[in-house]
Amino acid sequence: MTQFVSNQNDHDLISAIKDGDHDSFRILVEKYQERVIRICRGYLGSYEDAEDLAQEVFIEVYKSSVKFREQSEVSTWLYRIAVNRSLNYIRDNRKKFILSKRSDSYEMSAIENKASGSSADNEITAGEHRHVLHLALNSLSDNQKTAFILNKYEDLPYIEISSIMGVSISSVESLLFRAKRNLQKRLLDYYNKNML
Repeated sequence: MTQFVSNQNDHDLISAIKDGDHDSFRILVEKYQERVIRICRGYLGSYEDAEDLAQEVFIEVYKSSVKFREQSEVSTWLYRIAVNRSLNYIRDNRKKFILSKRSDSYEMSAIENKASGSSADNEITAGEHRHVLHLALNSLSDNQKTAFILNKYEDLPYIEISSIMGVSISSVESLLFRAKRNLQKRLLDYYNKNML
């Protein structure tokens, strides 16, 4: 078993994982778990679903570590797996996903607002806003949604997003521009219909 050194880089961790070092795998999970959950939650909306999906992401990372090519960054590879797993989850559970998101939004809002002492009206409003934003995000194309989540939820630079998505930097810029424009339009349409 490989001895872990605190300054071990990601490629060293993957090499150790390939050799069956479970401690290195645990360290990799601890390092990236919250980031992977944030990416998954950007697609799924629910923190609980995102946690479950993140576990699947790391299982895939463990199983496919032998296929990892050293040419790319480990984080890029991990994020790509998280994106693909999230998109597949949405496709495989489309009907359940759409129906359950409204109640997830309200439950999360209620928990967050109780902690902050907000009123019941604020809980409902915040839950509805979160739900509307999530629906608007899910109405984007997969590429627009992916670029937006990686940029806004993970604050990744365009060059890393282009690597994860396998597109040019100018394509990332274009996807983000279109995603923002489409989100603004959908949100404005919703608020014009429901708030006026």
